[in-house]
Parts: sequence; structure tokens; C-alpha cells
Amino acid sequence: MSETPDRLSIPANLKQIAQNIRLTGWISFWVQLVIGVIASLILGFAIVLSRIGANNPQTANNPGTGGGAFLAFLSLLALYFSAYQAFRYTRLARKLQESNPNLRPKKAETIKILRFGLMVSLVGMGLAIIGAEAIAGTLLGKSLFRPESVFNPSFNLRELIQPLDIFVVLGNTHIIAAHFVGTIASLWLLYRLNRQP
Repeated sequence: MSETPDRLSIPANLKQIAQNIRLTGWISFWVQLVIGVIASLILGFAIVLSRIGANNPQTANNPGTGGGAFLAFLSLLALYFSAYQAFRYTRLARKLQESNPNLRPKKAETIKILRFGLMVSLVGMGLAIIGAEAIAGTLLGKSLFRPESVFNPSFNLRELIQPLDIFVVLGNTHIIAAHFVGTIASLWLLYRLNRQP
């Protein structure tokens, strides 16, 4: 299938940029979406475990469900927005291949869209890292309890590391990885775009 004359009127460097943006946008979108769904399932399972544990007074109010989990949830919301931004990149690539030069986004507008996507990923990653610090601090506090206190009848089980804690750590780690993918995609596209005249 041959290209239409309209497509041939697009400068070669603009076609290359549009292809890079489209391919990178799709890869970033699908990777972030898949990892985001996995992280959602993990954190959802952690919420179910915390609700089940709420019925047991010895495991109720597990610190693993506190501020760190809340920040992980906020970062998850930012992740879905970052995936949407990656999808926007694919639409941007389509606009860049318009045959009418007046309908194509300018380089400054394209850079602005890519920078916004980068900022969304960085904010989401920052929230997830702060959440990870809170979760890790909670787990450190739990791990410092002396093992002999387990044999004490008055010992509270919530002072031990619970499976819920590990689920929150795992979900948060997935979120950080997905935001990293979004950050790398935006940085790479900005690098490629800035190399063009």
C-alpha cells in the first residue's frame, strides 16, 4: 500500500518524531495500565485483609493500612492519570502527521504536553516513595520487637509483621515501577524532540 500525497508532504524528521511519540506512547500506556491494574488488585486484596482483620481485636488497626497505604492509593490515582497522558501522546502523534501544517501542534506545545506527563509521573513517584518510607518505617518498628515477647500472653499480634504489610509494600513497589516507566518515556521523548531542529 503506497502513501498518499498528503502523507508524503510531511517532513521526514516530523514523521520520525511522530512515530517515536506514537510507539513510546503506546508502550508506556500499556505497561503503566497493566502494572496499575496489578497494583490495584494487590492493594484491593490488602484492603480486604484489613477488613477481615478488623474483626479480630489483636490484629485490628494494623499500621500497614495507615498513612503509607493512603499515599500509595494517591500515587495509584496519579498512575492512572499518567497512563492517560501516555494515551494522549498517541493522539498527539496523530496530530503531528496532519497534512495541513496549520493543524499540527507546534514544537513548544508538544514539549509542554510531554513536560506535563513527566510532572505527573514524578509527582506520582514522589507520593509512592514517601508512602514506601512510611510503610518501611512501620515494618522496621514491628521487626524491632523482641521475639520473646511473642510468648507473653498479653502480647498483641498486630506488633508482628502481617501479610497485609507485605501486600501494601508489594503494591507500592509496583506503583513506583510504573511511574518510573512513565518518567523514562517522557524524558526519552523530550530528549528526541530537543535533538530535532
